[in-house]
Amino acid sequence: MSGLDDKVGKLLRPEVLALSAYHVPDAQGYIKLDAMENPYAWPEDMVAEWLERLRGAEPNRYPDPACADLKAGLCLANGVPAGAELLLGNGSDEIIQIILMAVAGPEVAILAPEPTFVMYRQIAVSLGLRFVGVPLREDDFGLDGDAMLAAIATHRPAVVFLAYPNNPTGNLFEPEAIERILAAAPGLVVVDEAYAPYADASFMPRVLDFDNLVVMRTLSKLGLAGLRLGFLAGAKAWIEQFDKIRLPYNINVLTRISAEFALEKLPVLDGQVRCLLRDRAWLAEALAQLDGVRVYDSRANFILFKLLKHNAPQVFQALKAAGILVKNLHPAGGPLAQCLRVTVGTPEENQRFVEVLRALLG
Repeated sequence: MSGLDDKVGKLLRPEVLALSAYHVPDAQGYIKLDAMENPYAWPEDMVAEWLERLRGAEPNRYPDPACADLKAGLCLANGVPAGAELLLGNGSDEIIQIILMAVAGPEVAILAPEPTFVMYRQIAVSLGLRFVGVPLREDDFGLDGDAMLAAIATHRPAVVFLAYPNNPTGNLFEPEAIERILAAAPGLVVVDEAYAPYADASFMPRVLDFDNLVVMRTLSKLGLAGLRLGFLAGAKAWIEQFDKIRLPYNINVLTRISAEFALEKLPVLDGQVRCLLRDRAWLAEALAQLDGVRVYDSRANFILFKLLKHNAPQVFQALKAAGILVKNLHPAGGPLAQCLRVTVGTPEENQRFVEVLRALLG
């Protein structure tokens, strides 16, 4: 195999060879609180109606490339202002890739505060772009506005990514700081609102107020992670250019039909969101009562917390041994040292997690 390895090493770009693949741990048999999913399944009568709707699918035909009805439903459900257009993606990851492919070139810079969603850096580096990370404030993971503006002035990024709320920290950046970034950025500013259902804050109503703003969302956190559907809202001038790079038929027929159906059932999904908001408050309070645990404010469907008296990797492994998966962020280092992130699950899952963690912390 050494000969093949040598051939691979000579053919592929150094940036790709240096990357690590995005790792998704096997969750079979675990209480899965590591991936920011909605833990609630659809009611049985809704599932039956959905399966009946799928009878109309034609998997022998290519899917609808325009998805006009789906786009209309997304605009209505997400408050997309009139005049804005949508680009659909196979999850928001594909949209990030499309944006970065459109600007890729020698010495092009991509900028984002860090820690943040890892795919901004991962995709940028895979395309040979220069990624610039600007540290968040260490005390509260807030946006360092002065540092961001200085980095923008120095690097002149083609794209700035702002996760709102931020992942993995869960906090919302100050809207005024984002407005200053929009005013200073020479290129595109992507406000990533993946957790909008839980945040009660959005730049979507203002997406046409700035000529360099687009807003990205996904249906994954709402409860449709298995469908892999994301979208980008913005002015026609941006969307029609990105659409040239989008691969044809990227939204498959089962995803389109299922998403259209789900958007007709928003009261069910909204009810699940209300449950998760209630349970987020309970979980945050329960964690805060544990000795040696610092809980960070979250406007998403997960909670970041730091262990002040215990070793996070050891606690992570002990939770896993007890059948509970959370996200170990300690390997990232810096302000995430000794941090774990837990997704808000069902009340029973949350209770079990807190009980096990309490016993581990003594």
